[in-house]
Amino acid sequence: MATKATVNKHQLTQLSNLLSFDRSFLEGSLSIPAGEFFQAPEGIIGIDEAGRGCLAGPVVAAAVQLPSIDLNSRVATRLSKLDDSKRLSAGLREELAQTIMAIAKYAICQASVEEIDELNILQASLLAMKRACMSIASTIPSLVLVDGNKSLPGLNQLQVAVVKGDCLSASIAAASILAKVYRDRLMCQLSAICPQYDWDKNKGYPSQQHRLVIASIGLSAWHRRSFAPCKNHLP
Repeated sequence: MATKATVNKHQLTQLSNLLSFDRSFLEGSLSIPAGEFFQAPEGIIGIDEAGRGCLAGPVVAAAVQLPSIDLNSRVATRLSKLDDSKRLSAGLREELAQTIMAIAKYAICQASVEEIDELNILQASLLAMKRACMSIASTIPSLVLVDGNKSLPGLNQLQVAVVKGDCLSASIAAASILAKVYRDRLMCQLSAICPQYDWDKNKGYPSQQHRLVIASIGLSAWHRRSFAPCKNHLP
């Protein structure tokens, strides 16, 4: 029992650190870029994407606005393992996603394979993130925390790009989980349509087996033709 208590205390400390990072912007501990029409933000929206490095499927983005969370509450216990989605097992991501969707304001959007090929993957990723943010943004001034080193072009919201934000911010970590869970489910559905590519296992990423199948039978309608491994096998 002592070991379990220690682990839970450590996990709640991690959650507290993630929440404190977001709260620090609202409390002025961390700097917010001033703008011509600056208003102090009343909430935080975290944004992240999933699937940027894949050879197939859309890029998916999520935006999450978490409520105030009491560290002594059941919600805190359920979110105690909140972290960058890449650090979590698939089962734990699913559990956390259910909790996040039950308590938070959120949106999940995507940029299609066609948009990726037309715009390039960076611009398509930013577009998907902008769509997700605009889906939940309201008249209440919010600060948008964007995972990575790029801000979202054309977004009429105060924003800060946070490198490795999914490891620092509770809101971005939550967004990373929703985006990853949604995209993984989508790739499993597409795998039923194109089972030869094993997307239920590789989720569209360039695994050796995925690349071998592309070399053997060619591309599907869901492959990103602008990506080098796919370009080499265009008809």
